[in-house]
Amino acid sequence: MSQLFHIHPDNPQPRLISQAVDIIKQGGVVVYPTDSGYAIGCNLGNKQAKERIERIRGIEKHHNFTLVCRDLSELSTYARVDNQMFRLIKNNTPGPYTFIFKGTKEVPKRLLNDKKKTIGIRVIEHPIACALLAELGEPLMSCSLILPGEEFTQADPDDILERLDKHVDLIIHGGYLPEQATTVIDLSEDDIQILRVGCGDTAPFE
Repeated sequence: MSQLFHIHPDNPQPRLISQAVDIIKQGGVVVYPTDSGYAIGCNLGNKQAKERIERIRGIEKHHNFTLVCRDLSELSTYARVDNQMFRLIKNNTPGPYTFIFKGTKEVPKRLLNDKKKTIGIRVIEHPIACALLAELGEPLMSCSLILPGEEFTQADPDDILERLDKHVDLIIHGGYLPEQATTVIDLSEDDIQILRVGCGDTAPFE
């Protein structure tokens, strides 16, 4: 049976955040709120947890996983980004964007897109996610919680519990969120490509 933590969306309880991070560090798969619906994530280096997420999401190995970061200071560790792109991202984060970059050697190969060797990067501002990342001390390997056959990110934690009970280790109930996905911007090549229009404004990248 999955654990369910009710965590305050504006003032996360430190005790519950610490317990959630312990679950992540022990190899758990966690559902947590972001600024664009719920996401599903696990420890950066845990192969088994990643494979569980792939089965839950019904995705294949070529899918771009995302490293959810505390702030832009972690960007250069995991992504190859030049100064111009860094300034562009800095002006638009934190926010509901996923940026695609060529990964560095610090990114485990199994997380990279098989063909392009890319990785998604996000910097978000949801208080619960920020508290998790601060306690964890490294990025959280994640993807949007879009279940097989559906178009939108899961938004109702009670429905998530009903559908994913026993499939994940922890569901963080952080309130009911809009059913919306991030805007996905590919910055891995010279030309900027908008791969998905979501709740982030695309104007700065056009």
